[in-house]
Order: sequence, then C-alpha cells, then structure tokens
Amino acid sequence: MKLNTYVSAVLVACAVLLVPFVTMATAVAAEEGPAAKMVGPQLDALKKSRAQAAEFLRASQANDGSWTSPMATGITAMVTTSLLRSDVPADDPMVAKALKNLEGFIQKDGGIYFDQSNHRNYETSICVLAFDAANADGRYDKTLAGAAKFLRGLQWDEDEGLTKSDDGFGGAGYGSHERPDLSNTQFFMEALKTTGAGEDDPNIQKALLFVSRCQNLESQYNTTKFASKVNDGGFYYTIAAGGSSQAGVDPNGGLRSYGSMTYAGLKSMVYAGLDAEDKRVKAALQWITDHYTVSENPGMKQMGVYYYYHTFAKTLDVLDLQMLEDKDGGKHDWRKELAEILMQRQLENGSWLNSTPRWYEGDPNLATAYSLLALSYCQPQPVK
Repeated sequence: MKLNTYVSAVLVACAVLLVPFVTMATAVAAEEGPAAKMVGPQLDALKKSRAQAAEFLRASQANDGSWTSPMATGITAMVTTSLLRSDVPADDPMVAKALKNLEGFIQKDGGIYFDQSNHRNYETSICVLAFDAANADGRYDKTLAGAAKFLRGLQWDEDEGLTKSDDGFGGAGYGSHERPDLSNTQFFMEALKTTGAGEDDPNIQKALLFVSRCQNLESQYNTTKFASKVNDGGFYYTIAAGGSSQAGVDPNGGLRSYGSMTYAGLKSMVYAGLDAEDKRVKAALQWITDHYTVSENPGMKQMGVYYYYHTFAKTLDVLDLQMLEDKDGGKHDWRKELAEILMQRQLENGSWLNSTPRWYEGDPNLATAYSLLALSYCQPQPVK
C-alpha cells in the first residue's frame, strides 16, 4: 500500500488520534495562520546543530576509522549511517575512513561483524544501513546481497526447530543463538527492507508473527499468556524465553509497555503491510496518542531516551504524519518539538550524552549518532 493511501486510511480510522494534514491542510492553515505553512524546526538552527555534531564525531573518530572501540562494529556503523543521512558525503575523509573500517568486518558467510562478536544480527543489520546509505554508485551491491542472505539465516524459524505456534518464532536476537527480541527484530526487518524485501517477503511475514506477540493486545494474532494482562496496545521487549519488559512487570504479571518498543513495533507492522484498519495498528496508535512526549522514553523515563528519539522519528516519518494529537486534544508538530528538545540537550562540543547511561547511551558517540538520525527526519517541510 502506498504511503499516501496508508495515511488516508489512518486519518479515517483514527480521526480522534491524528491531525489529518493530508486532507485538511487548508483548514489548518486557516486556523493557525502563516506559521502553519511549514512544519518542523527552523532550518538554520537544524543545520547548525547537525554540523556541530558532525564536527564532534570527526574529532572523536579513531585513526582506524572506528568510534569508541576497534571492536565496536555496531557503534561505528550507527555513527556512519547518521553522518551519511545528515548530508555528509561518502567521499568525506571521515566517512570514507569509517566505510573502509567497516569493510574489514565483511565475513565469508555474508555477515558483517567482529569475528568474536555475539551480536552478529545487530552488527550486520546496522552495517547494511551504513553501506546502503553510501551505495549511490552500486559499489556495495554484492555486500548488501550477501548480508541479506546471512540475516535470513539467523531468523528464529523452522531451521531452529520452531513452529509458528512457538512464541519466539519469526523473531531475531543479537545472534543466531540469542533469544529473539523486538529491538533486534526491528533492525533485522529494517535491513531486509533496505535490501529490497517487500511486505509480502516470507521472512518479513514470519517476523510479523513475533512482533504481534510482543504487543499488549489480546487478539487472534496474540494468544500468549501475557496478551490480556495489560492490554493497552503498547509493546514490550520480548515474548520469548518466558517474556521480558525493560519497563517492569505489573502486579498481575503483565509485561509493561514502553515508548521505544511501541514505536519499533508499529513501524515493523507497517513494513509488514498492516494498514490503519488492522486492530493491532489502531491499538498502537492509541497508545502513542495516550503517551505522546519528547521529554522522556515513556515508561522508562530517561533510560534509552536517544534510542527512543530515533525510533519515534523514524516511525512517524514512515507513517508520513506531520502532526499528532495527544490524549488532551493538543496538536503537536512533532518534528519541531523533537528537534528543539534535542538542540536544548546538545552539549557545547556538539555531542549528546545520556546521564542515565543504560544501553551504552553514556557513550557520546552512540548518543550523538541516535540524535543525528532523529534529526534527519526533522527536516522542515510544507504542510500537506
């Protein structure tokens, strides 16, 4: 389904949730005046913020082209992707050196990872995004095809002796022997989509089974023991291996929903072809409306907030939404609000740093990469 068709369906099915800019641009402009002709932050401020971040990363890059550690393939790939998506060209010396570093991790099996790593799915998926962003001339076509084949082999499916009735079926973990989780599954799906997989791709559809089981929503798609305990439409970390939520457990044993995983789950469902009429999408959109914020990762406070910002922005961009309406009826230009909070949090040296350092966000290279990726979706644009 084309994005514009998808958005139109969202607006019809979820009118109380979302501000319908696609079909009501004239009405909104009349209500809000000249400022409503554009959404997003001030372009000059956005460019300045991104330039300062790029200069920080230029200074923090190691001589071998890596960031943080020679073995931190995932971080180097994330930083490289963020720079390429921030209009730093592939032939910029910083980016060229980073790409050369990542090329050294291309393995004979098609994966792209540090050879002693337990995070082969994660590292390969992020490297796919980096190489694709630098592939205007087709130089990485063979590498990307090999990586896609490798990733398909890591998915938890029949090859691991699972059936569709198993909770972990269709998911992806850090590697082939790590339990599947929603975070790694979203990167897995992102990488497959980037390498040409469509919504009907068998591996994408298998992943949808797992994603649906990580949603707090009882339905024919989710009959797990946790499905009805919270039942708020949000998502949690994993249903596999007994289930786990980074946001904790309710007194009744329910796995609490939280922001970063809810946006990850919704984006993954869209990649798998679900539209606004699907009850899973409706429930996720309701959760997003009820918990809209750019001040924290809902349900997690400041833990993982930069990962949240990136996933939040990517998902709303995929949905082609310009405005959101919160539970109190407030209308939000999410691009403007997100960019402004990121600019406020940016340090004088151009970096970002999470003082709640869980999941490596105490590393300014990774936090800055997440922030640049988030800002890449905040480009000002005319109201539709």
